[in-house]
Amino acid sequence: MRLGVLDVGSNTVHLQVFDTFIGSRPSPTSNLKVELRLAEYISSDGIVSAEGVKRLRDAIAKCLEAYRQSEAKELLPFATSALRESKNGSEIIGGINRDFDIDLQVLSGEEEASMTFLAARRWYGWSSGRLLMVDIGGGSLELAVGVNESPDIALSLPLGALRLTKDHLEGDPYSKKSLRRLSEYVDAQISEVLPTLLQHQDSDRSIGTSKTLRTIARLCGDWLQDDSKEIKVDSLRRILPRLSEMTEEDRRDLPGVSATRARQIVAGAVVTESIMRNLEIRKLEICPWALREGIILKWLDWVKG
Repeated sequence: MRLGVLDVGSNTVHLQVFDTFIGSRPSPTSNLKVELRLAEYISSDGIVSAEGVKRLRDAIAKCLEAYRQSEAKELLPFATSALRESKNGSEIIGGINRDFDIDLQVLSGEEEASMTFLAARRWYGWSSGRLLMVDIGGGSLELAVGVNESPDIALSLPLGALRLTKDHLEGDPYSKKSLRRLSEYVDAQISEVLPTLLQHQDSDRSIGTSKTLRTIARLCGDWLQDDSKEIKVDSLRRILPRLSEMTEEDRRDLPGVSATRARQIVAGAVVTESIMRNLEIRKLEICPWALREGIILKWLDWVKG
C-alpha cells in the first residue's frame, strides 16, 4: 500500500510518501518539504501569529496536492512541538482538519520519542541490545532508552535547535555572551533528567536521528575526515568553536547545510555536546530512520494486529 506521512514540525511541513508491505521495510517514493520555521511565528506568550497560520495552511495545501498526485491510499498527518505547545494550537488544528478534511493529530513528546525509538530499534535490530536514542528537532529534544521496541524511558525537553536559537542566541556571528548563556541553559535542563537517564548508562549503542545530527556528522566528516555516519564527542568539540565563529552566510556555504539549518546548527551542536558530555557518550551512530518511519511502522503493526 502507498502511504503518505505529513509531518508538521517546527522547521518544515514535510510530506513523505512510502510504498509499504507488511513484513517488509517502508520504501520512500517521493517527498515534498516546505521550509516554514513555524516556531519563529510564535510570540512570547505562546500564540502563533496570523502570518504564521497563513503560511502553515499554504504549506499544508501544497503538501496535500502532492499527496493527491502521488496516488497514495492513506494519509497519516501529525504535528509536533510547535503546535503542541502553542496556546492557539488546538484552534489552528481544528480549522485545518475542517477545511482540508484531514485528521491532523498532535503527538505528545513521549509519543514522539517512543515512535522515533521504534524506528531506530527496527533499523538496528534486536542484536543491537540496549539502545539510547537522541533526536534533536526544531522545537524539542527527544531521548529514549530501552531493550525492547517500546522504550523503558521516553522523554521530551524544550531543547530544539530552532527554539534555542530564537530564544538565546544573538549577533552574527553569535556573541560569546549569548553562546555561554545558551550552554548554561542547556546544561541546566539536561541535569534535571540525568538521574533518570544515568540508570541506563550501560546502553550497548547510542543512536542519533534527525537532520541536525546528520548535518553535524557530515561536517565532522568533511572537516576532520571522520566517518560521516557517526559523531565522535572529541570531534564535535573541535568543530563547535569554528561553527560558532562563522557568520550565518558562511555556514550556508558549508556542504549539506540548508538556509534553515545554517541558522540553528550551532544551537544543535551545543545540545549534542551537552548530552554526550553529561551521559559520557563517546560516539553517536546516525540512524537513517526517524519519526516518520516510526509512524509508518506503528501503523503497519496496527493493521497487522
